[in-house]
Amino acid sequence: MTENIIETISFQAQSCETRVILIGGASHTGKSTLAQALASHLGWNYRSTDKLARHPGRPWVSAYGKAIPEHVVKHYNELSVEALFLDVLSHYEQNVIPQVEAIIHSHASGKSTECLILEGSALWPAFVTNLVSEKGVKAIWLTASEQLLQNRIKYGSNFCNVCENEKHLIQKFLHLTLFYNKRMREEIDRLGYTYDEIFNERNF
Repeated sequence: MTENIIETISFQAQSCETRVILIGGASHTGKSTLAQALASHLGWNYRSTDKLARHPGRPWVSAYGKAIPEHVVKHYNELSVEALFLDVLSHYEQNVIPQVEAIIHSHASGKSTECLILEGSALWPAFVTNLVSEKGVKAIWLTASEQLLQNRIKYGSNFCNVCENEKHLIQKFLHLTLFYNKRMREEIDRLGYTYDEIFNERNF
């Protein structure tokens, strides 16, 4: 399926004079994997919105053994899932999207000679509507089943081998991801956009 998506998007990009492709979606849907593969296939630049302003991060010990920051623990412990969702959307809109707009305008207008694949959860459909309507800018959103997201998050966080307090934080992140995924699909349907569903672990 990965190869089919890459071939389809590549064909559309080359036939429509596309200069920027946006790839949005919830955490763990395969955005960075697809974006990097597509950038390599097309010979374009790759960027992630996570590098622009990340807030507050994943609530588990990193692969490098870095402890969970106290402010991250507090953030996930104190806020409800809906409050976490609204908080991160506010962060995206205020701190990330202005930077995204500047980056896209630079590439789409021809000021930059390079084409770009930009991916990230910050690319909430309603936030990039005006950008997608510009010439040279295309977008796709990835979504996944609840079971697949649960499997990926639990595997990536080493869920089975952490203490109960850390499991609570990971579960909160999982519920936030599922909530985001559901609301994003509703938003895409409302706006008339399209998304691709990732069905199983073999795709990415």
